[in-house]
Amino acid sequence: MELTFSNEFLGTLLRFAICVLVNWSIINLLYFKKSHRRDFYFTFMLMTVAIFFLVYFMMGMERGKATMGVGLGLFGIFSIMRYRTDTMPVREMTYLFVIICLSVVHAMAEVFAELLTIDAITFAAIWFCEQMMKPQCTKLIQYDRIELIKPEKRNELIADLEARTGLKIKGVDVGGIDFLKDSAVLRVTYESDRDNSVDSLFTVKKSQWREV
Repeated sequence: MELTFSNEFLGTLLRFAICVLVNWSIINLLYFKKSHRRDFYFTFMLMTVAIFFLVYFMMGMERGKATMGVGLGLFGIFSIMRYRTDTMPVREMTYLFVIICLSVVHAMAEVFAELLTIDAITFAAIWFCEQMMKPQCTKLIQYDRIELIKPEKRNELIADLEARTGLKIKGVDVGGIDFLKDSAVLRVTYESDRDNSVDSLFTVKKSQWREV
């Protein structure tokens, strides 16, 4: 039995190769450079492959004839798809949305010039946002100098935290206060060259915070 591919499927493989290359460039050069989260790197790349072929075969072999059934099918799939581990941070969720959108676009596109233009615009937009907006991370600190959490001593509190942590602190919120142990839980917002998602896993209810 002779193994042959139609010209249309060969074009699909070319679009798939472009899709993988573009998404890998976004993940490796823009996302991973700051976050260094290998778990999401793994997720994004596999989502690229899965979404591309899912959309392609749901549309059928005749391109450009997407039906309402395709849209309803995608809606159903994404409705039941849930990550039952830790909550995904907003930055990771944004990148996941971009990766899914580009995979869908590559699976449905017909004109390569338009496709490459969309890829270039998307990459440039993400690069611009990453360059212009320096990431701010948060960290929870068990603080012992409880006398400095008063609003009128905010500058002295920030100076003490910067001296003891070496961080460039942009803001401080006060959480739980333990007068028996003379300590308080502080949520410190600071500038960093890389996104630190680990500290975001430790949270305190929003109602328990007050800004110094």
